[in-house]
Amino acid sequence: MIVTDWLIDRLGEGGTAALFGLIAGIVFGYAAQRSRFCLRAAVIEFVHGHMGERVAVWLLVFTGAVFFTQALWWGGLIDITQVRQLAATGSLSGALIGGLLFGTGMILTRGCASRLLVLSATGNLRALLSGLVFAVTAQASLRGQLAPLREFLASLWIISGTDMRHALNLLGIGESFGPLIAAAWFVLALALAWRLRLNQVFVAGSLGVAGAVALGWLLTWTLSQHAFEPVAVKSMTFSGPSADVLMFVLNPPGDALDFDIGLVPGVFAGSFLAAWFARELKLQGFDGAAAMRRYVAGAMLMGFGGMLAGGCAVGAGITGGSVFAVTAWVTLAAMWAGAGLTDHLVDGQPRRKPNSDVVSVRS
Repeated sequence: MIVTDWLIDRLGEGGTAALFGLIAGIVFGYAAQRSRFCLRAAVIEFVHGHMGERVAVWLLVFTGAVFFTQALWWGGLIDITQVRQLAATGSLSGALIGGLLFGTGMILTRGCASRLLVLSATGNLRALLSGLVFAVTAQASLRGQLAPLREFLASLWIISGTDMRHALNLLGIGESFGPLIAAAWFVLALALAWRLRLNQVFVAGSLGVAGAVALGWLLTWTLSQHAFEPVAVKSMTFSGPSADVLMFVLNPPGDALDFDIGLVPGVFAGSFLAAWFARELKLQGFDGAAAMRRYVAGAMLMGFGGMLAGGCAVGAGITGGSVFAVTAWVTLAAMWAGAGLTDHLVDGQPRRKPNSDVVSVRS
């Protein structure tokens, strides 16, 4: 693309990558704030027997991300066969254990990593502190004192090779059927949204979040075809990028720019703009010491679990799921299981609104 070459000439490859991350992040943050996209809220509705708007939003995002990504691949606009989720060695033990830990932490903090970032931009100080603890723990798990434990747990069950890492190949279906399967799922999710009469703003926001995942793949793939140095083809994820942005801020100026460095500020900016336009900016703090302990513990579990699993609820669950990575699907299932069990054990009975069958999912 001429535009990509023009940007590389003026910003450099790192600066262009960061700009692409910023753009994709703004789209994601704005759409996530408007749609109230949240895996935790969807899990709570589902385990309490409610197929409500939060489940519908999550299904629209997930199936939409899979469909848009597979459509780009089918159309020859991107090549996802060699992305990290499919080409590199994967860890099923990391996916299982990390997913369970992340799901547990997600309930304790009342939101996954991406949701904390979105909420912090609207003035939620609980989410802001939890997000910082999450980033610190993620960095400690990646290269710090928790790295040996993460590496040990990840080494317990390893898989490698595209045939083992691609879910459709593993099932004997073949990756070429991915776009067709994705289209069928997406239609079913749209039908559920129509049946539930999902708010049009939620529908548009959900499609925006899904589109941001596909946009991330498209932008990084395009850059990889024009850059002189190797560029990782990637999309939305928040475990590694949160840790990278933290170290970028703390280290002396001059650190290399990349897609992840632009992504996190982009999500924050997009969410802030959405809340500002909707007049939803509001400072919110903790209700007491017990609540703070709960949020901090949950953020630590998410930070370690996300790095162990190879991604957060968005990075592993949706971005990885969009390319049919086996480890991503295992991680996602473990997150749902861990979150559902934790909600039952910690928060007890379903919380209902007066004279309503809708479960409260307040963050």
